[in-house]
Amino acid sequence: MSATTPTQRSREWLTAWDPENEASWDKALAWKTLWITTFTLTMAFVAWFLPSAIVPKLNALGYSFSKEQLYWLAAIPGLSGGLLRIVWMTLPPIVGTRKMVALTTGLLFFPVLGWGVRVQSPTAPYWELLVLAFLAGIGGGAFSGFMPSTSYFFPRRLQGTALGLQAGIGNFGVSLVQLLTPWLVGFGMIGFLGASQQIKVAGKPNATVWYQNAAFFYIPFIILGAILAWTMLKSVPVKANIRQQFDIFRTPDTWWMTLLYVMTFGTFSGLSAQFGLLMTNLYGTGNSAIVKGTGATAQMLVAGYSVPDAAKYVFLGPLVGAGARVLFSPLTDRMGGARWTVVSGLGLVGSIIYTIGALVPDTSSAAALQSGFSRFLWGMLAIFLFAGIGNASTFKQMPMIFERRQAGGVIGWTAAIAAFGPFLFGVGLTLMSPTTFYWIGVAFALMCIVITWMRYARPGAPKPS
Repeated sequence: MSATTPTQRSREWLTAWDPENEASWDKALAWKTLWITTFTLTMAFVAWFLPSAIVPKLNALGYSFSKEQLYWLAAIPGLSGGLLRIVWMTLPPIVGTRKMVALTTGLLFFPVLGWGVRVQSPTAPYWELLVLAFLAGIGGGAFSGFMPSTSYFFPRRLQGTALGLQAGIGNFGVSLVQLLTPWLVGFGMIGFLGASQQIKVAGKPNATVWYQNAAFFYIPFIILGAILAWTMLKSVPVKANIRQQFDIFRTPDTWWMTLLYVMTFGTFSGLSAQFGLLMTNLYGTGNSAIVKGTGATAQMLVAGYSVPDAAKYVFLGPLVGAGARVLFSPLTDRMGGARWTVVSGLGLVGSIIYTIGALVPDTSSAAALQSGFSRFLWGMLAIFLFAGIGNASTFKQMPMIFERRQAGGVIGWTAAIAAFGPFLFGVGLTLMSPTTFYWIGVAFALMCIVITWMRYARPGAPKPS
């Protein structure tokens, strides 16, 4: 039997692994690894973005936080996710795929349980919710370990597809939590999960909800994912200590690709976390020019205008972005990633500029408000679409630019920095107007287009990818 045959393995570690050798590559093991880690990554994204589905409703459930406090609560998972990704990016060559995926998935249990408990009554101190928001970032940190370890299992010719499927389906966890939350909270699932709450929204009758369902529903799936990972996954013999892994920082392409992934995934994750709050503050009850007062005393200042329920729209952005990542990944394998990164950048510039026109709502009439909201919604969905395309294309570029172990490290590092998106968007929207913040986004995207064209996409580029 060949020394590279992957069937020669211990209970956890493969003794040899060369996916570029078609004769010895264990295709079944590679795809089994992909589907298990994709399922657990989806649960990780659920845990990471669970606060984004709950935070906009905290005041309606009886808390009394300021707009800035709510922005910070929604931003903290992005901060912790980015910090923890720097840790998780080093784990695949040290602890292996099996232990890393199983133990990480098990850790998701704690923040999800905590949000389910603390959302049931408005008694938790602000600092405690900040801690829960920080722990939710474990789900964000997982990405920088899961994706590099999966890349070890596939040949370069399939890495765009494999990583696109894992990241794209994993990204669906964002839409999943935001789509299912309004439905899950509408009925009592099981009595022992807790009592109901009253939700009070300006201009609407009070409603009975069970917001703990938004968290508790996922706990059995998280436990199942941890068990599957522990019992069925293997680890590839790619070994490197932390010092050896840091050789990626000696090449400028690591830094260029970091900027490009910030443009794409930073935008996707940042807007996914802030979409609901931004919509509420511009076109909903957070805009004092539209609604004055709270509860039964609320007065609609713009006659005939129907305030949109952010919960009915917020899942659409992440859904579009994740879908684009899945659908365009095979195209990047066929055509190369750099071309699609240029397309992504150009699309982001155009869609951001289009959306800027709707960031200052015209409150002169209901028709003007409705028109502005439609432009805002379609512009945001276009931003998500082009960010998703770029998420697929950049992950095709990295395995083409770097050798296997370095490519895994660069994927983990760029993902770590881009995971600060929710934090940066939260801070940016707190410190400056949405219009100013979006114009900064236009300038950043233009810079990334130039980098991609000159370094990777033009004829005769130094690193065609």
